[in-house]
Amino acid sequence: MSETQAISDPYASLGLRKNSDGSFTRIAATVLDSTAACPDPPISTPVLTKDVPINPHNNTWARLYLPRRQSTPNSKLPLIVFFHGGGFVMASAASSLFQSFCSEIALHLDAVMVSVEYRNAPEHRLPAAYDDCMEALHWVKSGDEWLTDHADFSNCYIMGNSAGGNIALRVGMQAPVKIRGLILHQPFLGGLERTASEIRLAESEAIPLYMCDILWDLALPIGANRDHEFSNPTKELSVDNVISEGFRILVTGYEGDPLIDRQRELVKMLREKGVRVVEHFREGGYHGIEFFDHSFARALYPVLNNFILAV
Repeated sequence: MSETQAISDPYASLGLRKNSDGSFTRIAATVLDSTAACPDPPISTPVLTKDVPINPHNNTWARLYLPRRQSTPNSKLPLIVFFHGGGFVMASAASSLFQSFCSEIALHLDAVMVSVEYRNAPEHRLPAAYDDCMEALHWVKSGDEWLTDHADFSNCYIMGNSAGGNIALRVGMQAPVKIRGLILHQPFLGGLERTASEIRLAESEAIPLYMCDILWDLALPIGANRDHEFSNPTKELSVDNVISEGFRILVTGYEGDPLIDRQRELVKMLREKGVRVVEHFREGGYHGIEFFDHSFARALYPVLNNFILAV
């Protein structure tokens, strides 16, 4: 469906109803299946998970992932703080697809993962998600026993996919913890001027252009447009902390994603500012393909692993 076609109810798929006064009502807590954490699963389950509160007032929390059998039992593991996708509007750290994704990353990279539950728009517009994820980074320093016992805080990475990649970029620029790198997988970015890939792939089934516009309209501060710094980092993004700390940034994506040109523009801008950037863009694919085609997920794990292992 093109953005010029009539769309009867574009909000229903997001679990929202638009009211006559312009406000929104959440008609479903989530439009995605959820999976509960399991800190003591059957012996056949290779990854342990548990949920830990961060800010009960905002109902934010973290799901921790710990490989049961570690390749180097006497050594601490890399720590990856993960922010999930969902266009800032839907999904959760408990969503089954992110549960599976994070479990696989923890297992294949032999890493401890912290997946953060942040507040969604439109009830909580940006910068609420940024604030929640920044608070989560402060919380990580406080030290849950799984982290203090198993995580190497000197080998810490911040990762996000889609909207989570956008969050990872924003909070990573001023992270309150020492990090070695940012991992931005298909970061969700925007802008008023259409890119060639947005025009070419406007009718993408995974994330059509009209839906990108709706998500930004729901997530950005009231009155802001897609050239706001939250959606378009090429307009204003300080990299002073990246330069001073010397960490690297990995940007990954697929040519079949309407946002690929924006992701490439981000890489170009970061390099021009002197940031060490590693890019990995694959032919084909689409936005979020690794959640539905596990061959793409399996191909992504070595890319992440190589980035973490690189000196």
